Amino acid sequence: MDSTAPDASSSRPLILVTNDDGATAPGIRALAEAMLPLGDVIVVAPDKPQSGMGHAITINAPIFVHPVRDFGEIKAWACSGTPVDCVKLARDVVLHRRPDLCVSGINHGANSSINVIYSGTMSAAMEAAIEGIPAIGFSLLDYSHHADFTAASEYAASIARQVLEHGIPKGVLLNVNIPALPAEKILGIRLCRQANAKWVEEFVERTDPRGRKYYWLTGRFENYDEGHDADETALRDGYVSVVPVGFDFTAYQAMAHFQEHYAFQRAAGTAAAATQPAEPDAATR
Repeated sequence: MDSTAPDASSSRPLILVTNDDGATAPGIRALAEAMLPLGDVIVVAPDKPQSGMGHAITINAPIFVHPVRDFGEIKAWACSGTPVDCVKLARDVVLHRRPDLCVSGINHGANSSINVIYSGTMSAAMEAAIEGIPAIGFSLLDYSHHADFTAASEYAASIARQVLEHGIPKGVLLNVNIPALPAEKILGIRLCRQANAKWVEEFVERTDPRGRKYYWLTGRFENYDEGHDADETALRDGYVSVVPVGFDFTAYQAMAHFQEHYAFQRAAGTAAAATQPAEPDAATR
């Protein structure tokens, strides 16, 4: 395919926009348009909804990429793969270089708390962060296809501008959730931690017309955390929640337990790591 990267002489930041709801979702159009004042914008997104795909990648099928013509002045491509595939393809095939920023969303529905584990929106942003690209995932607490993204777009532009200016520590990305409220009713932005919450799930058994049993996943979201600094609390109170997220899954707080009670060989430097994670590297742009 032809190179789509903006003019190399451009001094404006290169911003990659992606999502998991698909290239035709209203949320990604709102996000792409919100990024236009900040830099040169390129969209690479799934050609169909990919919600709940997490960090899946395509390894047993070809991946197709084709242009999307209805983003106005913004160059856009639809990818047959997963949200993570979109980021990989964007860097290696579409852009041929690392963007200055990757923004994912605006997702139709929350990705607060434990939802970050399942979210294709956040996994796309995480893939960018793994590649050293400052990355943000944006989600609006409204699942409707006709949701109003006005306030979410304003907050997305504000937070993205700050990231471009100040950078993000290496190995970190931002999970941003916006209440489904008019801008004048949102009280501001809170820096939060991930709330202790989970999905209580149930598989409903049904029978198809041929007599075969099948199962439909249902459930409810349970929040066990009323802490003032938790993202669920901030969203309930009418604030935009911003949670710094990492992709180092090491449970540093558990290191001492395993060193004391298990017959495991201690790796060099483990004792220091057991008390707290290493300090992040300097902020990258």
